[in-house]
Amino acid sequence: MRLILLGPPGAGKGTQAKMLNEKFGRPQISTGNILRKSIQEGTELGCRAKVLMNEGKLVQDDIVVGLIRERIIEEDCQNGFILDGFPRTINQAEKLAETLNNMNLSIDAVVDFEVSTEELLHRLTGRSTCSGCGAMFHIASCPPLKKGICDSCGKALYQREDDNRETIKKRLEVYENETTPLREYYRKQGNLKTIQGSGSVEKIFSKVCLMVS
Repeated sequence: MRLILLGPPGAGKGTQAKMLNEKFGRPQISTGNILRKSIQEGTELGCRAKVLMNEGKLVQDDIVVGLIRERIIEEDCQNGFILDGFPRTINQAEKLAETLNNMNLSIDAVVDFEVSTEELLHRLTGRSTCSGCGAMFHIASCPPLKKGICDSCGKALYQREDDNRETIKKRLEVYENETTPLREYYRKQGNLKTIQGSGSVEKIFSKVCLMVS
């Protein structure tokens, strides 16, 4: 099982990826997480990424795909993996496909979560993130047991500065503009599976499992 989960910010990709990992034992790969890990460990790609980030530049697609390659050759990825929110552009998709092809691997399914803008706004404006482990909570649907404290590691929660309605709308517009061509790219390949990302987490997960198993 090699999956890509697509969807705008707040669509629930991370939550579904974790649940898929628990059920099927396929590791969740988040580019943000592997980027931070590589920088902390001082790997060659991590050092290159750190230089760019310190200069206020975007990390190049070649570096990100290189980090993904380093991750998926690890032992726990031999039976599959779940890419959480990557790729987001045609260029990234093509570089990823080239890398996987060179490894004699391919993506089994691309699951695209569709959620209305209003629901995304509701989710994101009530969202908080753990400053330690990165776990996410929501004031309505998934509140922490203790206000402002992560259930998992006990570190403080914070709300992103850009989690306000106007900024979120702009982020969603950018995502839509970037990703519309990407959906068509995977649709032509025949592995795009679209799912309505509204409703309970469990209900959505059941739909995902039917699609990918």
